[in-house]
Amino acid sequence: MRILKYLFLLLLLSLIALSIFIATQKGDFTVERSKVINSPKPAVFNYVNDFKNWGDFGSWVTADPEIKITYPQNTIGKGGSYSWEGKDGNGDMKTIFVKENDSISQKMNYNGTSSDVFWTFKDTVGGTKVTWRTKGKMSFLFKIYSAFNGGAEKIIGGMYEKSLANLDKTLDYEINTYSVKVDGMVKKPETFYLHQTFTSKIANVTKNYKIVAPKIITFCKKNNLVITGKPFILYHNYDLVNGLTKISICVPIKNQIFTSEGSDLYSGKLEAFEAVKTTLTGDYSHRDKALDKTTQYLNANHLAADGTISHLEIYLMDKTNIKNPSKWVTEIYFPIKSKGEPVTIFKPAVIKADLAITTGPGIKTTEAIKTEPVAKPKPVAKPKQIIKNEPVIKNPTAPKKEEEQSEF
Repeated sequence: MRILKYLFLLLLLSLIALSIFIATQKGDFTVERSKVINSPKPAVFNYVNDFKNWGDFGSWVTADPEIKITYPQNTIGKGGSYSWEGKDGNGDMKTIFVKENDSISQKMNYNGTSSDVFWTFKDTVGGTKVTWRTKGKMSFLFKIYSAFNGGAEKIIGGMYEKSLANLDKTLDYEINTYSVKVDGMVKKPETFYLHQTFTSKIANVTKNYKIVAPKIITFCKKNNLVITGKPFILYHNYDLVNGLTKISICVPIKNQIFTSEGSDLYSGKLEAFEAVKTTLTGDYSHRDKALDKTTQYLNANHLAADGTISHLEIYLMDKTNIKNPSKWVTEIYFPIKSKGEPVTIFKPAVIKADLAITTGPGIKTTEAIKTEPVAKPKPVAKPKQIIKNEPVIKNPTAPKKEEEQSEF
């Protein structure tokens, strides 16, 4: 009995000594891992910038198949967040700073351990060099866990290595699997639409679309306007030299309306036109390849582009419909000039005999009869609906030459 007491006392003293040892250990940690990802920088950045994609490459998800992940309404860019509950503990993460295609800063809390997380993205040979770093202070529980599992460097470092390998594998397929098909000549019907027009960096078109299109859709729903199709983008010009484009982000509606003066939204009408249609299946980063292939088709078939607008794009299937970039579908329409306007042939009028007169010996002429084309009566236009609204969207300004901080 006395021996058991001694053993218990010894065990208790050992636990106290271990606790004191762990508690007095340095709790600060910094862990960093890098890997070259075989995908273009914008594609890698956009993928990491959305927490909904983290379940596809995070090694902690495969290690704990029963982990419960909760996504709020916003998971992209500054202010985006998500949380989880797993067998090893609970945590949450929030993005606090984003520099487009360059870096991301985040805050993470996991079982009482708070840390700062940083991502950087650099162009390099073979793709994009991604560096993932975390810096923080361990809670007492995490100190105990790390003490028995090789330390924070091994625990977090191993997790980052596996996750970056998964990221490379996932993106290598999802981003780089695509196809471009030139469908040929089509006729685009007349379309009424609401739009906001501004100048944007070509690289920021997708980001601006994600901001503006949902606001126009919300406006339509609020004012009971019938939406007749997918939102689309009109490219008025496309300046590859300066990387700028003037665009209109549009939502098609059933009837044309007028918006009140001072509104940021305007009503438009797209006349029916002939176009060459191209379908891009895959990530939007391959759009330039689709544009190049369309240009080749125009040249090969001696078709002249209509200079009224550059082209039109419809995101027929994007991340709002399906998660996998390899299955996204973008339709591109290049307006073309008609090869020739239809010519109306008029038959000469039949001249009655009593209209003939003699003007001189051996010379006969007939009185010329002038005919005017009969004008068809124009249909009376119905009064257009007038929608009064407060300015709900601020016009994005033309970007500066230097890269600006973005919310996406």
